[in-house]
Order: sequence, then C-alpha cells, then structure tokens
Amino acid sequence: ISTHEAVQRLCDGEVVAIPTETVYGLAASVQHPDALASIYSLKGRPKDNPMILHGASVDQLLPFVEGWSDVHQACADAFWPGPLTLILKASEQVPSIVTAGLDTVAIRVPNHPLALEILEQTGPLAAPSANLSGKPSATKASHVNDDFGDAVAVVDGDQASIGLESTVVWAVEDTWRILRPGLIGAEEIDQVANI
Repeated sequence: ISTHEAVQRLCDGEVVAIPTETVYGLAASVQHPDALASIYSLKGRPKDNPMILHGASVDQLLPFVEGWSDVHQACADAFWPGPLTLILKASEQVPSIVTAGLDTVAIRVPNHPLALEILEQTGPLAAPSANLSGKPSATKASHVNDDFGDAVAVVDGDQASIGLESTVVWAVEDTWRILRPGLIGAEEIDQVANI
C-alpha cells in the first residue's frame, strides 16, 4: 500500500508493516491500544516482550521518556536516524502494553525515507520486527506477506539496507550497556557516550 494509505490505516487503529533500514516492522499507533495488542497476537509474541517505539525525530519521542540528558542527545545527534535503540525510563504517556509492564521504554528514529514520512504524520509507532515470533526477521515486503498473508498490509520499501536488527543500549541514568549487538558497536557508542 502507499504511505498515504498506511497513514490513514495507522490513524484508524490498524496494524501496518513498514520498512526500516534494519528490518520491516509491524507498526501500530501508541494512540490505539487495541492495535498494539493485535501486534502481539499477530506475531505470537510473548506479552512480556516489550516493543520499540519509533519516532520521526527526538522531539516526537521526548514526551515518552524521562531523564533525557546531554549524553542521550549526543548519541541521537551521532546515530539518528539510524540503527540504534536507546532504553530510558518511560513517562506516563507510554501505554503499558508497549513496555510489557516495565518502567522503561525503548526508542529509536529509523533511517528510511518511507518510515520517516509515515512517522511524521502519525506520531510515534510501536514497531517490533514484522515476522512470526521465532522466525527470521523480514527484510523484504515479500517476507512479511509470507508470514502474514492478507492479515497485514505492507508498505513496500524494497530490501532493508542493513537487514540486521538495531543495536539496543540500556541508557537509564548512568548505567549504559549493550543489550543487543547490532551494526553500531560499543566502540562507536563509547566515543560519544563514554559508556
């Protein structure tokens, strides 16, 4: 489907698969709890597995986190848009279904023109990888179709340029550590954040 139609559907409370530079994501608006719940049921994802919140900019994501510091901003300036996910304390604006009941939330700004175009119009979207739980992450629209068929509309953004999920960094207060390795390594992050 087109980005225009994707925006309409997301704002209406549907789940839509969108491309990012890492992998395709199953996206739903934070304004629609039922759509967020649908992501878990569609994927067969355990309810205790939190989702990453994607935004078009730092400004879009700031209302959803607490404790944003100069170090976080330096990382955002260096790596966003890009394959880096930061975990911070969640604000009260984050639906608990996104955080799986935790007091933290994972955020990132993806580096894909179609994803950014959609996010600019919808606001933040929760978007874990667009695959059935336990299966390989989708790096093409056809992979999403293979897993979900007609159940999920897809915005085709060609092959994901990286094809590897984002680096996830625990960035709560002063305790920074990599929870999931990705394209951006510890040395690069350390140069910016001194973790």
